[in-house]
Amino acid sequence: MSNGGDTHSITTGGDGWDFFVSYAQADRPWAEWIAWTLENTGYRVLVQAWDFTPGSNWVRGMDQGVAAAARTIAVLSAAYARSVYGAAEWHAAWSADPTGAKRKLLVARVEDCSRPGLLGQVVSLDLFGIPQDAARADLLRAADLAVSGGRAKPTTAPPFPTSTPAAPGPPPFPTVQPNAGAGTTSAPAAGGIHIGAVTAPDGQAIGVNYGQITQNRTTPGR
Repeated sequence: MSNGGDTHSITTGGDGWDFFVSYAQADRPWAEWIAWTLENTGYRVLVQAWDFTPGSNWVRGMDQGVAAAARTIAVLSAAYARSVYGAAEWHAAWSADPTGAKRKLLVARVEDCSRPGLLGQVVSLDLFGIPQDAARADLLRAADLAVSGGRAKPTTAPPFPTSTPAAPGPPPFPTVQPNAGAGTTSAPAAGGIHIGAVTAPDGQAIGVNYGQITQNRTTPGR
């Protein structure tokens, strides 16, 4: 069955339900969005907001959702983690498939919350914090994989991994600055004294005036 370019191989439960959406009342908008997205591509979804109408038996409806639907989608939030009824629903789905071989329990996080108890052992998908188109694609992909039992192998080849940037090397060894050649002079700093190739700042000369020593040795009487 197809709709809008999406094709799904439907495997229904005993009463024709593909998915039962288990949620806390605080997350009803998420539950309806999930149900609408799935039904819009051909799946049959049982959700309290649409199917437990006035006059229907609520307890029977919940039991039908857990027992008759092929799979349960737990809309996980902090409110759902505190819900007694929510816990009963996902526990029933987990008990029917504790190894996850049939993928009877799907966990869709709708906020950044912890995964209580055994839910922490079930691979989940996050629908929050991403664009709607990405959330829709992730939800439908998860539903398709649950129904088909297939792998999450991409349809196109993964890109070739780029090389990891090399770690920065050590700083270069400092090189010795070349000295001025013999007889070469350079302008001293303001207020300095120039002696040969040595310039001392602030008028302080440190070292030996070799020119003066030579003059003393060659001048008689000195």
